[in-house]
Amino acid sequence: MGTTDVEAVWRIESARIVAALARFTGDFGLAEDAAQEAVAEALVSWPLAPPANPAGWLMATARRRAIDAIRRRAALQDRYALLAADLAADSAVDEVIDPDKIDDDVLALMFVSCHPVLSPEARVALTLRVVGGLSSEEIARAFLVPVPTVQARITRAKKTIAAARVPFELPPAAERRERLGGVLSVLYVIFTEGSTATSGDQLLRPDVAYEAIRLARTLAALQPDEPEVHGLLALCELTAARFPARTGPDGSPVLLDEQDRRLWDFSAIRRGLAALAKASTRGLGPYGLQAAIAATHTSAPSVEATDWDRIVVLYEALGRVAPSPVVELNRAVAVAMASCPAQALAIVDELIALDRLPGSHLVPTVRGELLARLGRRPEARAELELAARLCANQRERSVLLRKAAALG
Repeated sequence: MGTTDVEAVWRIESARIVAALARFTGDFGLAEDAAQEAVAEALVSWPLAPPANPAGWLMATARRRAIDAIRRRAALQDRYALLAADLAADSAVDEVIDPDKIDDDVLALMFVSCHPVLSPEARVALTLRVVGGLSSEEIARAFLVPVPTVQARITRAKKTIAAARVPFELPPAAERRERLGGVLSVLYVIFTEGSTATSGDQLLRPDVAYEAIRLARTLAALQPDEPEVHGLLALCELTAARFPARTGPDGSPVLLDEQDRRLWDFSAIRRGLAALAKASTRGLGPYGLQAAIAATHTSAPSVEATDWDRIVVLYEALGRVAPSPVVELNRAVAVAMASCPAQALAIVDELIALDRLPGSHLVPTVRGELLARLGRRPEARAELELAARLCANQRERSVLLRKAAALG
């Protein structure tokens, strides 16, 4: 058993291990540290003596590491006396991994990782680390930030949770519903970074996006009666379904009207539509409405045959329940495709007048496209060149410069 095998087991089992340890010790940071120490030990010992039950080995080893850490804490001697009595049961892994508690443990882990006391950046880093099982290096690579930055965010997050005395337990149903939006927003941020990287030389980071989908599937299984959980899962599945056609062999972007739709992942589309049906049971929320828009795209044989009028209506509904300048910008694109580029330009110009998206390359991108369609080529070229200067993703920038050059 090599490094790859250890990483595979960890990626699958990490959330359960950390969650069970956190409940066992009552210390979130200790649980995560003990689990990481167990992985480090596995990297050394498994190649020499592969365990028959890798997940159980990790759990038992992490449990011992946690008890060792408690032993070293003079202030926790009383708690250690209670835990030490269980040392003889180290081999009885099933006592620690209580099947009736696993689901609640993992769900509690998600809510703790996304707790409101943490900054948005810390929530993302901690969720990917303790729920997703990603290393600091993987998280840093996904978001193009230095490894020490990620490590600092995770360390601060654990200290903040400890200082705020956040209990490791599943919040009551009412509180859970209030905080669910925060959990969903973290998964959404992770997915969107994977589906269109904010910077760097790759348009897509599929491994990041698929990790978000895995976490969304876990959440949907644990919270089956929450429509917006299914809405987010549907949005992610339907968006990821287009990944195979979004880039060429060299990684260059392929625009929607040029994509070979035969390359789309139709299994993902079916999964997305099934999740959307579950999201529709009590009316669509913000994620469900975005999923409905994605579903309209995936059901169309071409850009020209897309039901743009339906997409306009869906964006109008989204603007009512979750108003944002990005929603308005996307509505402008849909309005232009459905009927009138001039009307769409008025929407964009109002966003500019109100300074709703300062510094974003998206506004001049859309404005340039609209001006080109209206025959105002010099203005369109200037807007696309501005968009290229503002865009941090090298792949997107190359497309913008190519479009600007084509306008003469």
